[in-house]
Amino acid sequence: MDMLRVLAVDDEVPALEELAYLLRQDDRIEHVTTAADGVTALQDMVQMVGGGERLDGVFLDIRMPGLDGLDLARLVGGFPSPPKLVFVTAHEECAVQAFELEAVDYLLKPVRAERLAEAVRRLEAASGPAPLPGQDDVIPVELGGRTRFVPQQAVWYAEAKGDYVRLHTADGSYLVRMSLAALERRWAEAGFIRVHRSTLVAARHVSELRFEGGRVTLTVGTEELQVSRRHSRQVREQLVRQHRDVIS
Repeated sequence: MDMLRVLAVDDEVPALEELAYLLRQDDRIEHVTTAADGVTALQDMVQMVGGGERLDGVFLDIRMPGLDGLDLARLVGGFPSPPKLVFVTAHEECAVQAFELEAVDYLLKPVRAERLAEAVRRLEAASGPAPLPGQDDVIPVELGGRTRFVPQQAVWYAEAKGDYVRLHTADGSYLVRMSLAALERRWAEAGFIRVHRSTLVAARHVSELRFEGGRVTLTVGTEELQVSRRHSRQVREQLVRQHRDVIS
């Protein structure tokens, strides 16, 4: 794909200059524009889009006076072809909100060059052509300084764990910083079903559906999961539709 064109936004000038400097050292970055507040950043983005310029990503601080990073991200989400978002902040507590806004990554200050390089890699992957139907999505998972790529088709179910989601597979489970709501939107077309407020199940891995005393239980891979009463009717109907050749 083409080299990336990005915008860096931070109201702290030294932090903005350092971020812009590190981004310009990356061979995958073609051009870096900077803005020192949310309003200026929004004006710059509107001008870029209106002028036909390509903007692949925004590296965005959260705590800014006036228009903060989260509010700016929500406005950017209304663009016809919104740029991808990478949050760069000193505040850990906003991670869930950031990923609900479908951020590509969430970096904590002070930003390390190698961690920023990983964010650029994720931005590059997210900015590429959309996957064709049938192609498998992957979730990158950090494992002690290594990155493992967990394919969507390998996931039996996903379970909310505070600010994270645990992906369960035949090979083990993996904790990823993302909200269950964001993952549900991302995988909605791939047959993932909400069976509980904290659980998302891959229909392809459901091998058995049981009714016991008004409760519904699923066998997913080698695990048994309870379906909440709130979701039971929807789950039954969706699984029967998807497996109508197997379940009478």
